[in-house]
Order: sequence, then structure tokens, then C-alpha cells
Amino acid sequence: HKWSSLGVIICLLILAVSATVSQKVLNVPLYETGRWWWVSLRDHPVLTVLTDFSSVYIYAVYLVIVYVLYKLYRIFFVPLNRIRYLGDIGYASEGNIKDTVNRVRKQRIVGDIPPVYPNGWFGLIEGFKLQTGNVLNITALGLNLAVFRAEDGKAHVVDTYCPHMGANLAVGGRVVGDCIECPFHGWQFRGSDGKCTKIPYSEKVPDVAKIKSYTSTEVNGWIYLWYHAEGSEPTWQIPVIPEIQSGDWVYNGRTEHYINCHIEEVPENGADVQHLKCVHTPLMTSGIDLRYMWSKLWSFGSHSWTASWEPHPAPEEHIGTMTLTHCLYLFGKEMNLIDMTVKARQIGPGIVYLTFQSPLGNGAFLHHITPSEPLLQKLVHNIYIQRYSPTVVANFLMLGEAIQVERDIMIWNNKRYERKPMFVKSKEDSLVAKHRRWYSQFYSENSPRLKFQKDTMEW
Repeated sequence: HKWSSLGVIICLLILAVSATVSQKVLNVPLYETGRWWWVSLRDHPVLTVLTDFSSVYIYAVYLVIVYVLYKLYRIFFVPLNRIRYLGDIGYASEGNIKDTVNRVRKQRIVGDIPPVYPNGWFGLIEGFKLQTGNVLNITALGLNLAVFRAEDGKAHVVDTYCPHMGANLAVGGRVVGDCIECPFHGWQFRGSDGKCTKIPYSEKVPDVAKIKSYTSTEVNGWIYLWYHAEGSEPTWQIPVIPEIQSGDWVYNGRTEHYINCHIEEVPENGADVQHLKCVHTPLMTSGIDLRYMWSKLWSFGSHSWTASWEPHPAPEEHIGTMTLTHCLYLFGKEMNLIDMTVKARQIGPGIVYLTFQSPLGNGAFLHHITPSEPLLQKLVHNIYIQRYSPTVVANFLMLGEAIQVERDIMIWNNKRYERKPMFVKSKEDSLVAKHRRWYSQFYSENSPRLKFQKDTMEW
């Protein structure tokens, strides 16, 4: 699809050049045409300036040209990879952003929050980031994990610490067959069940020599971990997206954000239809800062949304679906090219699959939120789009999604969790209440709660 984009650009250039050629030029014999063009270009003032290398300014001009061409190349041919860490966005800072983040995190009232780690499947990392034979150290859900891809291509998730003397298997550990080898003393642990299969200086391996191996799966381009506070095995599976599995939709970009909030507050937005009007109406170009996005400079355009949310009945009670339509208006006129219909399936506590249809193409946003710490969430969006769609289209859609999410982040980073919201009798508030009842199924008796000491700010 990248070559198809290049073909479109070349065709446009050819048409532009053709439009400047007069009939008189076309009547000139071919061998004279080249000479005519060269003489005309050689004496052109622009070409004269661009070939005057005695001037120091010409080098600055060429640097600008190279920079612009590089930026255009990235826009048209390189999938977006937008990463925003905690503090990069989402805070009203008038000075040092680091000081602002620390002040807000210390002074903000957290509220009476639910357990911090719900039960279900959670996305750990995109599959393409874990090559065969590689090991990654990932912290999630209060766990320190070693994630590795065995020589047969299967991904495994195990506890990262060797029971022998506590070495971190993900820091210097090697993949040997379907095992991970400790970098300290060479003990090897099988990924499927965590059992130690080899101790290089001992003929016998004790039965108790093992590490915890976690239930995991790889589907739709992601490696998932099953987490349950009671130690229960999976009660539901992650649905496959047929278009991704068949290769009709291909990966074409990602964003990654870190958010200071409780995990439930992020998927709750799916049922909060009223916030769409308050947070997501101003144009993309008005930015992500809630203080300035209603500027009159961009008042000539707006986004319009309609949305609804419903939980599924058994046996899919772990799924809730939001149906969303989007329209863009400029100077009061609807721009049909940007219209979009979205079906967003919330699957468990931390996965959302948003499939969309639009004149620009069809595809899916894959949304994964996973707690890195009790009140620090890692949010990743991927876009999968039709195979032959130009990268520039995917980048446009991905950037639009990122801007809208970053507006939400400014809300999440600064709010407190209201356990008993002051709801009014309305369709809008009743949907949020319904979502909270639905989400409560992902907590159990031993789900970990936040232990917080107000005086010392220690977890």
C-alpha cells in the first residue's frame, strides 16, 4: 500500500507538468525538446540561485528542503508511533512540568476507589515487538514478568525471578528451545509450566525447582496475560478479529500513553455519552488542552457524535458494546468524507476492539489498558486498516484518535474517583451507572486494594 501512495503522487506530478506544456512545445521535435527545456531551466532565476554554492544561505535552503521531504516521507509512508509519558501531556502547567505532576499526584484526593487490579485478560505487548529468542521484562498488575518467545515461535509469560538466588531472568536471560535460562547460574525453566529442566552442575533437578508460569495467549497481534485474584482459570476467551487473522486488515500505526487514574475510569468513558459533547466537539486542530480548545479561531468547525452503550447477555456478559457515529462540520456543512460509524466492543476490564467504517476505509482500533502500578495505566492503541489503504490515511485516523484521547487524559490525570456519583435522573447518567454495575463483575473477594498512607505518600 506504500507503493500505491507513491504511484498516486507520481501521477499527480505528471498531470501538473502536463498542464504547463503548451501545444507549441508539443510540436517541437523530441531531440530539440530536451535542449529547449535545459536552456529554459538553465537561465531560470530559481535554478540560478539553487546552484550558487558560493552563498552560505544555499546550504540552509537545502537543509530546509531535506527536512520538509523527510517529514513528508514520514507522513505518507511511515506508520505513526506516538508515545506520551506521564507528564508529557494532561496537566495544567505554568512552569516546570515535573514539579506540576508531582504536586498534582500528592495533593489530589484519590477518592474511595475500587480494587486496583480487576480480573480478566490484559494486553502485555504487541506480538511484533517480541522476536523469536528475545526476552522482555514487563511490569503489570503488581507482577514482575519475563515474557519470551521460544524457538518454536510460541510466547510464554513467567515470573521474572529465579528461585535459586533471585536473578532477573529477563535481564541477560537466554532462550534455549522452549526454556528460559538464568543468566546467573544457567538454570533452565520451561515456559509452558515453569518447571526447571536443567541445572548445569547437578545431575538431579529437584521437583520444587520451578517458577510460576502464567496463562497467556497470542491473538489479533497481541500477547495477553490472564490475571485473577482467586487463581481461577479463564472463564472466557478473547474473540478473534477475522480480518486481522486473514491479513485483509494490516497493522499501520500505534499510540502509547501513560495515565494517572484508576483503571475503571478509562473504559467508563464508553458509556459516558454526555462527555462527547463537552470534550470532543471542538476541531482536532484546536488541540488537547481543555483550557484553550474552545478558541474562536477554530469555531468554524466541530465534531458531532451520537452514541449508545449496552452490556451483552450471557454467555457474553463480559462484553459491552458502544455504537458510535461521527460527523465533521465545517462552516455549517457536513464533510461526508470524514463520516465514521464505529462499533466498540469492551471485552473484559482492559480490552476494547473498535471496528470502523468510513469513506476513507474500513478497519479497527485495538485499545488495551493495563495497570503498570495501582494508579498508573498504560494505554496503547493500534490501528489495523485495509491492506491497500495508504499509510497517510491510517496516520490521519490515528492522529485524530490520539488527540481525542489526550483530551480525556487531561480529565483523568486531575480528577478523583467518585464512588457514589451525584447522578440525576437522565439517560446519560443511567448509562454510566449501568456500566459501573457491569464492570463490578471483574472484582472478587481477594482483588487487591490500594494501601495508602496519607502522611508519607507510600503505597
